[in-house]
Amino acid sequence: MDAHVPGELAENRAEPQTFGTEGIKPMLRPSLATRFFMRIVAWVERLNVTCSKVGNTWVYDNAVFPWAADIEREWEAIRAELDTVLLRKDDLPGFHEISSDVATISQDRGWKTFLLCGYGFKSENNIRQCPETWRIAQKIPGLITAMFSILEPGKHLPPHRGPYNGVLRLHLGLIIPEPQDQTAIRVGQQICHWQEGKALIFDDAFEHEAWNRTPHTRVVLFVDFVKPVRFPGRFFNWLLLNLAVFTPFIREGQDNHNAWEKKFYEEAEALRNR
Repeated sequence: MDAHVPGELAENRAEPQTFGTEGIKPMLRPSLATRFFMRIVAWVERLNVTCSKVGNTWVYDNAVFPWAADIEREWEAIRAELDTVLLRKDDLPGFHEISSDVATISQDRGWKTFLLCGYGFKSENNIRQCPETWRIAQKIPGLITAMFSILEPGKHLPPHRGPYNGVLRLHLGLIIPEPQDQTAIRVGQQICHWQEGKALIFDDAFEHEAWNRTPHTRVVLFVDFVKPVRFPGRFFNWLLLNLAVFTPFIREGQDNHNAWEKKFYEEAEALRNR
């Protein structure tokens, strides 16, 4: 299929979503409680599709979300803080080192992250490093996660789907190496190429994959936000997103991040005191 740039409206021919988060195998842990929880998730996902205020397509026209233009206008402030973070790029964690469930799609440090917040958890130290990024991210209604997503040269994230369709995803292009047609994300049957300073909003509950075939690093601001849905879907979506904080998947990620963060900032302090 021909490539599309962020902001172009995807044709309304998206295939039906699948449910129950079957795309992330470690979440299917063989316990009765987990199986029961996944059935609830699948039921709420169907409700989210029925009650969606914005449709259920692969990639959204940015005009559907007027606040996206505000994010784009301030992208250079975010980029300036990213440049400081990247001074210690080699010390940043691989995504799978924070979220073990990601190991099904990435098991090396070719996909790194710098987390500001996620599902009720905030990294106060990282936020202090990026106050403008944090301020700008607050403009996104229903903000759930915000981080820098760093894709190293040659890295390919194979086809997968996100864990839950009650959220949508935004990528804001920050460092997009040339040639730009060699870095891309496929969502459903639509291929998009990131652009610096441009937002790409998509539904990661559809199968997607991403790649960086250039010899340089690609970085986006990676944000998940609550999908706009009508009642009663809105209530159940809110309930499930708030309950997610107590799941072992989220708690394990928080513990892993806390351990990495402690080491990261202790090393920084030691360097300053030399």
